[in-house]
Amino acid sequence: MVATQLHLVRHGEVYNPNRVLYGRLPEFGLSDAGHQMAALAAADLASRGRTFRQLIASPLQRTQESAAPVSKALNLPVKLDERVIEPTNALEGKRMRGPESALKDPANWKYLINPFKPSWGEPYQSIASRMREAMTDAAVSVPDGDVVIVSHQLPIWMVHRDVSGKKLFHDPRSRRCTLSSITTLELIDPLKPELGFVEVGYVEPAAELTATALDVGAV
Repeated sequence: MVATQLHLVRHGEVYNPNRVLYGRLPEFGLSDAGHQMAALAAADLASRGRTFRQLIASPLQRTQESAAPVSKALNLPVKLDERVIEPTNALEGKRMRGPESALKDPANWKYLINPFKPSWGEPYQSIASRMREAMTDAAVSVPDGDVVIVSHQLPIWMVHRDVSGKKLFHDPRSRRCTLSSITTLELIDPLKPELGFVEVGYVEPAAELTATALDVGAV
């Protein structure tokens, strides 16, 4: 048998007073509000009355911190998986808005020549492929029950568009993947995991906090 459902949880708000694109940069942990958001996501999962078999997280600090309350609530250890990490981005550490925006610097324009790929970082298809591989491996690694994967906005959004049959290129402002949101999927056919997944749910347990949250560092 395989997992019944997979729950993709985005991390909570990151402490980012300089409002930079943090990408994979180290030492970007959760803010106080981010810890509250992660706790709300953990409480939502625990309240579902389901059996959880495995908890996986990206190795970055913000996802590990977001996985901590889930680990406690579900009594599961955290397994790290590089395949669910934030994509690479050539503009990491730079501000993307305001008078100091990296987009206004001609030196950065070479990264913007192909938004369909995108040329500034890891290709969308690469992100979707590694996420699909990680999810399938996670699903078949347990005999039953559910798996939780704590990841990042763009990887989760790539999964959504991939399983929905949509083009992976998109307007980043249109992403439906708020801080500490939970996207739930199931295998199309548990006997044929290679057929992929279907999305069956999306919730925003931390909606009360995200209205005033700072969310400018996602790739």
